Amino acid sequence: MKKLTSIVVDDIPEALNMLVYDIETYHPEIEVIGTAKSVVEASKILRKKQPDILFLDIMLGDGTGFDILEIVPNLQSKIIFVTASDEFAIKAFKFAAIDYILKPYSNEDLAISIKKAKAQITPNKEQLTVLQNSINKTTNYKQKISLYTSEKIIVIELSEIIYCKSDNNYTTFFLKSKKKILVSKTLKYYADMLKEHNFLRVHQSYLINSKYIKEFIKSDGGYLILNDNSNIPVSVRKKNEVIKILSNLK
Repeated sequence: MKKLTSIVVDDIPEALNMLVYDIETYHPEIEVIGTAKSVVEASKILRKKQPDILFLDIMLGDGTGFDILEIVPNLQSKIIFVTASDEFAIKAFKFAAIDYILKPYSNEDLAISIKKAKAQITPNKEQLTVLQNSINKTTNYKQKISLYTSEKIIVIELSEIIYCKSDNNYTTFFLKSKKKILVSKTLKYYADMLKEHNFLRVHQSYLINSKYIKEFIKSDGGYLILNDNSNIPVSVRKKNEVIKILSNLK
């Protein structure tokens, strides 16, 4: 069976050597064909040979991992970001639906990411833009999200989402365009991600974009009418929070 190839990029020698060791020791099906400690060095290597998997640190001494991707725009490698970043950056990865390993990682973390890399397509430019904008705190900071469906990856504006509905371990996104997108993530996953962006979990099964609230009907247990005329139930424990949000709307 032909081995998969990989290149590892990290500006800290100890971290670089450890990752190479772990790949070669625990994943003999992957051959490390090159290493680099900087943007310049990595770009030179990737222009000559493209690996099946690229293990890429974000913050490098002479730039960022994104600089490498701009210098080598036609890179077809599956990318696994390896980062020591904080919770802020982790949320950015989730927004972009791109896999990452958080330092210090376990052998299990590495194995899971490699398994995903084998099964997933290369992150597209829109996904990488979502990630870069989020990490760099640009004016577009977290205004887009990447959604994995069974067939493709869809990048949408947060402002396009009216509400989300839970279906066990799946979530359906309902958009302004009347389009529906089904993804294999729980509603809690997106509720945690979007709570800082005026999204409110009003019910066990519903997450709504508060900018689209049209009316709150207090009778019949309490429910919201959104701008698309959807009726969304509000749980008893969320009623006061909904009323507070409506009182503070400008």
